[in-house]
Amino acid sequence: MKVFTDLASLPKFEKSIVTIGSFDGVHFGHQKLIQRALGLAKELGQEDIVVTFHPHPRSVIYPKDDTLYLLNTIEEKINLFEKLGVHNLVIVPFTVEFSQQLPRVYVENFLIKSFNPSHLIIGYDHKFGLNRQGDFDLLKMYENEGHFKVLEIQKQEIEEIAVSSTKIRNAILSGNIREANLYLNNYYPIIGQVVKGDSIGEKIGYPTANVVPGLKSKLIPNEGVYAVFVWIDDTRYDGMLYIGKRPTIGDKLKTTIEVNIFNFSGSLYHDQLKLELVEYVRDDQKFDSLDDLKNQLHIDKSSAQAILKKEKLKFQEKGKTTLAILNYNGQEYLESYLSSTLYSSEQDNFDVVVIDNNSTDESIEYITEWHPEVRVIELTKNYGYAEGYNQGINQIDTPYIALLNSDILVNEAWLDPIINYMDANKDIVAMQPKIKSLEKRDYFEYAGAAGGFIDMLGYPFCRGRIFDTVEKDEHQYNDIKEVFWTSGAAMVIRTSVFKKLGGFDKDYFAHMEEIDFCWRAKRAGYKCFVHGGVEVFHLGGGTLDYENSKKVFLNFRNSLATIIKNEQKRFVLFTFLSRLILDGVAGLKFLFERKPKNTLAIIQAHFAVYTSLGSLWDKRATNSNLIKKHKIGSINNTGKFYRILVVDYYLRGLKTFDKLRKNYL
Repeated sequence: MKVFTDLASLPKFEKSIVTIGSFDGVHFGHQKLIQRALGLAKELGQEDIVVTFHPHPRSVIYPKDDTLYLLNTIEEKINLFEKLGVHNLVIVPFTVEFSQQLPRVYVENFLIKSFNPSHLIIGYDHKFGLNRQGDFDLLKMYENEGHFKVLEIQKQEIEEIAVSSTKIRNAILSGNIREANLYLNNYYPIIGQVVKGDSIGEKIGYPTANVVPGLKSKLIPNEGVYAVFVWIDDTRYDGMLYIGKRPTIGDKLKTTIEVNIFNFSGSLYHDQLKLELVEYVRDDQKFDSLDDLKNQLHIDKSSAQAILKKEKLKFQEKGKTTLAILNYNGQEYLESYLSSTLYSSEQDNFDVVVIDNNSTDESIEYITEWHPEVRVIELTKNYGYAEGYNQGINQIDTPYIALLNSDILVNEAWLDPIINYMDANKDIVAMQPKIKSLEKRDYFEYAGAAGGFIDMLGYPFCRGRIFDTVEKDEHQYNDIKEVFWTSGAAMVIRTSVFKKLGGFDKDYFAHMEEIDFCWRAKRAGYKCFVHGGVEVFHLGGGTLDYENSKKVFLNFRNSLATIIKNEQKRFVLFTFLSRLILDGVAGLKFLFERKPKNTLAIIQAHFAVYTSLGSLWDKRATNSNLIKKHKIGSINNTGKFYRILVVDYYLRGLKTFDKLRKNYL
């Protein structure tokens, strides 16, 4: 993270996403705003900039106000911003002169000239400039003039942040550090310099480092003993912290902050320590003798060690899976099916994320009100399925991501068998459950069924669904089996491999991007599997009807593109020419079925491919380089059917996977 404290020495930012505030505490509410800025910067490929002020504006404007107590020193704030992943932090030296800028001067000379923002993320009640005359409405005027866009933070969110700040302060003052940490989404920090004490602790076997916070107005918790983590440089130690006036000794009127660091010896005088308060252990109290105090400290240490051990176990249990749902105007589906996803695992502390493709309905409002535990990644436009997921996955770092359509109903703990199997088999890049119809629950669903295959001409089909024939589930595919591709409607991917191999092709927009990715991964030696012992239920056609001409266009175009990008060079021309003939037959079939729009969609799909042959061949070369760099083995063609499926299906009447398997597989 780059930290700038002098406005005159700022670099020239090309374009940036800027959020501004005092951010005292950098608590959960602030983190939501900052994460929104970081996500937007990633989406648009721009710089993220967090602007804050030091000293705190209130201490400058009202210097005689002694009621101001802050949750953070500037050092603590810097650490918290860095932990969040901020790339550029600008600490504005706040002065009376700075506060007296006219609002327009503030916007033009400070915001625009300093940061060249494309977007400002500002609360609706943000005030600035002389007498705080500048407000959200003034910023909107500059937006209308084309200088930048203002991303409005809703009143409810701002009020929640204010409430959180109040609750944090009250919890800290009462010693309820657990509650404070919950709102902070971090441990409450105290950073300060070690000064020389009177060595009483050392004499009774519990040496302490006396810490002086770097800010007089730093909010100090209620007097007592706390379990803490102690950072010395980059090493973390366990410890117990005392805050109080040392009544047993009886010669102190001033509150002291002393920390006993477990399993550490050495001098720390003049060093800076970072304390992270985990939990309150007991009240401060006066003892009859130093021996009584020593006995109590022995008990305190055992209590603190037990608390910290439990805390570290909880930290180690951080979820390794994110369940990601792509949404566009899908409030109806979120209301129906989102709740079921919250119980997807019994063994993993997983996260649920909704990646929103700039919905125009009230999807986000619904999630915010009814499912605040669900994280929302808000995108600025509808990127479609492929790039929408790419953008969202760029903001997710768990080892596994479960991609789930918004119109899917899942069973409890459906993720666990899949994650366990992938944990045991590191060469699996993607795995899907059995996908069944939500409306006819004893039948498979068109989009994925019980795992995907392709024939020698690149036509995709599934166990349980070939072309328009969908089988009844009679437990014939309840095994765990390697397949050629897994369905994007419900599949778990290995995040690192997905990113290394380039993710989905954004130009696909929707449909067959998962087949393209799986084929690419198999060229790198990876495997794709279906877990037949796990089932989910898909509404199907909820986002785009299967007979929709747009879907026909995307399927035919993307299928041809997938062949050009992935098929072995010596087979590309034969496969492409064969598809040209067979796709023509499909067009005639649609015409006879009185679906001329679908026939036109096939023609348009072919011309779209012909005009982009150069770029498709460039993508093939780029993908080949990625595969060469990250491959783990030779090309894996398991799941490829070396026959022409349309011949077997339409001429030989082999309309189910079992019949194909008995004859050829």
